[in-house]
Amino acid sequence: MVTLLIGLYVACEIIANVTATKQVSVAGLEVPAAVFIYALTFTLIDLVNETLGKRGARQVVYTAFAANLLLAAYVRFAIALPSASFYQDQTAFSGVLGSAPRIVFASLTAYIIASLIDTEIFAWWRQRMIRHRWMRVLVSNGVSTLIDSIVFISLAFGGRFPVLPLIRGQYTVKMVVTLVSLPLIYFVKARRVMVAPQPAP
Repeated sequence: MVTLLIGLYVACEIIANVTATKQVSVAGLEVPAAVFIYALTFTLIDLVNETLGKRGARQVVYTAFAANLLLAAYVRFAIALPSASFYQDQTAFSGVLGSAPRIVFASLTAYIIASLIDTEIFAWWRQRMIRHRWMRVLVSNGVSTLIDSIVFISLAFGGRFPVLPLIRGQYTVKMVVTLVSLPLIYFVKARRVMVAPQPAP
């Protein structure tokens, strides 16, 4: 189960970076399309933290960060390669995948800061034997997604657009996704119990 959680976490991080360039409007809030799957990563890393502890969760965060750096570097390399004579979509390819350096920098900076803070808060609550797993997830996500939204929006759009409405929109969507994903922590717990090795008779 933990291997699946790690794989999903890294996959969601990469998918979020690929889909971040499209802006969407949902219930009057304008947010990047990536925000829905990106918000899920905070719950996933909490589940990894629950299984592997704070040190293991931090290693997974660093792994996903390295994967995102590789994605960003290889995309730039792919854009720079000369197109085949019959390929007509270079402009569209560059427009979708070639995010501005400022956006990439803001995204990766916000990600590493918020994810490490999330692992610290979740581990702190866990060490104090807080019984309700949903409360640990809700509190850690509530703080880390707010920090993530503030850092990303400020670095990416500060000085060009009013940042408070953008922060409010991103944070609202992330917390809605967090609430929807809360049952996942009990599903994972049930799966761990089902696959746990049984003592020999």
